[in-house]
Amino acid sequence: MRIGIDLGGTKIEIIALDDDGRTLARRRVATPRGDYAATLAVVAGLVDAVEGELGRRGTVGVGTPGALSRRSGLIKNANSTCLIGRPLLTDLQGLLGRELRIANDANCFALSEAVDGAGAGAGVVFGVILGTGVGGGIVVHGQVLDGNNGIAGEWGHNPLPLPGGDDLPLPACYCGRSGCVETYLSGPGMAADHARQNGIELPPEDIVSGAAAGDAACEATLQRYEARLARALAGVINLLDPDVIVLGGGLSNLARLYAHVPRHWGSHVFSDQVVTRLLAAVHGDSSGVRGAAWLWPVNRPG
Repeated sequence: MRIGIDLGGTKIEIIALDDDGRTLARRRVATPRGDYAATLAVVAGLVDAVEGELGRRGTVGVGTPGALSRRSGLIKNANSTCLIGRPLLTDLQGLLGRELRIANDANCFALSEAVDGAGAGAGVVFGVILGTGVGGGIVVHGQVLDGNNGIAGEWGHNPLPLPGGDDLPLPACYCGRSGCVETYLSGPGMAADHARQNGIELPPEDIVSGAAAGDAACEATLQRYEARLARALAGVINLLDPDVIVLGGGLSNLARLYAHVPRHWGSHVFSDQVVTRLLAAVHGDSSGVRGAAWLWPVNRPG
């Protein structure tokens, strides 16, 4: 049995899987906001509850915002700021009395989709989170690529390629830089772009529904978003040349992305053809927690 934990900013989810990917148990609870000690207690309590319910002990993998610093062993780059500078892995191993594996939540998403999701059977999968933030993860032949600095796949904090008039001035990012991919392609980034262009604040879901109803300003916002996403992903294709790019997060539910973005990215990719597939996640918002469970060696389904 493999247990996965998705340690999110608003919810903590646990799942238990058997070796063929069948869900044995699953629960979600609210994340204690800004309280590290309470967060640890909730995670430990969820593991105890699921193992008690199923009557057996499992391996545990944890997907977390940010990454584990190779230098200090502490969490870095997390938008859940109460985790930053904390020995999350060490503390959870002490509470649960076993070795754990921990990975960035976008890496877990990519792994889940590579194991038995949209990227199943593909050699190289790039997983993209388009939500409150923008993240990415890389899986090569079934293995998560962490990188020497533990930041492989962090495309959201690269500059948006080829910024033009509609992209300026470069928006400030929480990371201290300006013009990051995340400032344009996250949900708040889409809303901020619409406000800059039109002087009206709308959440992404209203922009999408407005475009569908024929609102020209909302349609223009989505077209700018699609063109930016295509430029950003073209850089990934030029560097990584993945078989599959899988989209997750709330904005991945925008069906038009899968037709429109590949039409744009060809002019930015250094190739005479682009056969990389852009696909929606099969497991939706469960991919992160499933990928955390798959951090341990698995018997691949099928």
